[in-house]
Amino acid sequence: MVALNLLALATASLLTLSTAAPAPAPAAVLEQRATHAEPLNETVSIQSAPRWISGPWQKFPKMSTWLTFDQMFEANKNSIKSTGSTWDDVGRINVAIRNAAASIGVDERVILGIIMQESHGYVGVRTTYSPGEGIPTAGIMQCSNCPGYPGQTGLSQPKGLTKANVQKDQISGMVNGGTNHFKANLRDFGDKWSEESIYPALREYNSGSVNQNDLSDGRGATASYVSDIAQRLQGWVD
Repeated sequence: MVALNLLALATASLLTLSTAAPAPAPAAVLEQRATHAEPLNETVSIQSAPRWISGPWQKFPKMSTWLTFDQMFEANKNSIKSTGSTWDDVGRINVAIRNAAASIGVDERVILGIIMQESHGYVGVRTTYSPGEGIPTAGIMQCSNCPGYPGQTGLSQPKGLTKANVQKDQISGMVNGGTNHFKANLRDFGDKWSEESIYPALREYNSGSVNQNDLSDGRGATASYVSDIAQRLQGWVD
């Protein structure tokens, strides 16, 4: 009777072990997960989105699935505030995005997506420098020739602000600089307000060159960049 009990216990233990320890995932899957878990830039620790989207622009979410700008900003405002930006900074980011979108001709949701991907909306984000050339990439959109205010929050809006001197507004200066940079990328892909221009332009914004057969080919930059922003546009928040 004791022997039978011991045999039953041993059998149960083996069943428990086999249930608790599934077979290892294929190497290709592990490699993809490892790539997907990498930090998205050198400036801010930002999570990767839950899905991995790759392939040409047709594989990425339709604009009809995106949130409205108001919905997207509402979903992200607490995340922006959590970086250390003040509530005044948060409000000015909102206004700066709307103004840049209208004056430069870029979807305001895409501007917000880039900001969240690059800096989480931290207005005091540090400036980074490209290897070799040492070109600074600064501000909440982390691009070249953009102003930056490392370590500063509660950024000022000059008195008597008009359209003529809007660049003197520190937050508007950062947003306009990054939006103009992205507009140049859009022009490289037809400057259309549609997926066929926007997604390749996002790839170029991040990596400088584009494999149009796979927009998750980072070419040394952040592989998941377009995939992550696409999911931000659909409501994902980190």
